[in-house]
Amino acid sequence: MTISADPVVPVLEVSDLAISYHDGDRYHPVVHGISFRVEPGEVVALVGESGSGKTTTAQSIIGLLAANGRVDRGTIRLNGTDISRWSDRQFDAVRGARISLVPQDPGSSLNPIKTIGAQLGEILEIHGAARGKDLERRVVALLERVGLIEPELRARQYPHELSGGMRQRVLIAIAIALKPQLIIADEPTSALDVTVQKRILDLIDALRAEYGAAVLLVTHDLGIAADRADRLVVLQGGRVQEEGSACAVLASPRSHYTRQLIADAPSLSRPAARVPASIRATAGAAPTDDIVVVDRLVHEFPRPGRREAPLRVVDNVSFRVPRRTTHAIVGESGSGKTTTIRAVVGFQKPTAGTVRVDGTDLATLNGESLRQFRRKIQLVYQNPYASLDPRQTIFEIVEEPLLNFGAVPRAERRERAMSILRRVGLPETAATRRPHALSGGQRQRVAIARALILEPQVVVLDEAVSALDVTVQARILDLLDELQQDLGLTYLFVSHDLAVVRQVADTVSVLWGGRLVDEGPVAQVFERPASDYTRQLIGAIPGRRHPVFA
Repeated sequence: MTISADPVVPVLEVSDLAISYHDGDRYHPVVHGISFRVEPGEVVALVGESGSGKTTTAQSIIGLLAANGRVDRGTIRLNGTDISRWSDRQFDAVRGARISLVPQDPGSSLNPIKTIGAQLGEILEIHGAARGKDLERRVVALLERVGLIEPELRARQYPHELSGGMRQRVLIAIAIALKPQLIIADEPTSALDVTVQKRILDLIDALRAEYGAAVLLVTHDLGIAADRADRLVVLQGGRVQEEGSACAVLASPRSHYTRQLIADAPSLSRPAARVPASIRATAGAAPTDDIVVVDRLVHEFPRPGRREAPLRVVDNVSFRVPRRTTHAIVGESGSGKTTTIRAVVGFQKPTAGTVRVDGTDLATLNGESLRQFRRKIQLVYQNPYASLDPRQTIFEIVEEPLLNFGAVPRAERRERAMSILRRVGLPETAATRRPHALSGGQRQRVAIARALILEPQVVVLDEAVSALDVTVQARILDLLDELQQDLGLTYLFVSHDLAVVRQVADTVSVLWGGRLVDEGPVAQVFERPASDYTRQLIGAIPGRRHPVFA
């Protein structure tokens, strides 16, 4: 069937759409009669947390619903033509040509055994847009158009040879190759550093303006939606909670859920919206001692060739963390922050410099003494989906550290494990479940419980909230705040997101290329950044462009 472009009708019109998934012997509704439209050249954001139905809606629009999903009622009109019940063969004719998708994860969305040029060329070949030398020229031109340096080289490379931001640019090149009328961008930057995120969103904006395409932006981040969208459609539980111009919705939200999303988005809160727990707890008190002291830390990795100088990934980094405070280490991928914290928790010995935790020089520890030291400092990883053993119950996961450090009687282990699960806000019934039965926020609570069961003094949080929806993220940050006050914890908070850092940290070190480029109290660094890089990070915080929050 041919879709005719008619300027009088919307590019996309969704009316009373209901979708369900088959599970066992019945269908479970997940989208309940939603309606919205996208006009030519317009950006409409579908906003909501996980489970709100936004990705299911986007998948149905481009004909990529899971095999167990079905459209129960309603229509999806592309330029006036109802495509809601089209076959795969019908969608093949318009997918890429009239409607395209920029998926969420650049790591898993490209074929690892095909070159970038082959994958980009495939969309042109399928639709008969180019062949032979003309195809090669078009591929290089598209890679250049999305801002990739040395496009001829990139065309010959494989996905693993490109950074996350470069892979996402490739996905955008595939999406715009045939100049579609509608681009669906499904969380296109959620896996990227904040500065790369801004560059990718700027690119989508520029291409939209150049080609006149409409954009359906799927996101859980209201800050991004505030910056980029003309109109917002707020979803919760598969239902529209609010719809309207971005200015109207953000200035005067009607629904409680939208108000909560705005309150939970760290990029939309004003600098004075929250005072970190450590400042509240120690206001007027004498300065506390430094529990973590990193002095002139250097870490180098050898290169393959004998004559090549080693790669220096951490270069003369120093900072101090007072007891019961939160110190943030900020930087994008490759800045050296992960290598720094691995030295702090004793996972690797630095090339030079010293790390002291509670007065102990880690260089003096090895074997059993190093193992026992780790009771003082625990690590919570970024990904709550990958950091928990899927074969263990939640109780077994939380109990395991007690089995690794001395003989603790079974009854005491049970009492301590159940106590800490209650402490992080999980119901007793969670103890017998396995990770797959829990939400992302619940899994991160399990990871925090596992870290706390040994009663550490220092907890290192390595991007511990970056994989979570903003509403879940806000609940986890509140929990960490409460635990810090009640248990006297010191946090080393690793993040690329200065909006979150502004909310939770007392002091901050900004790393770039392995070097310390800014440091000090959070308010000072935000108000008077010492480096261009810090200013760039602050400028990349989403939501700052919108007049409601400027």
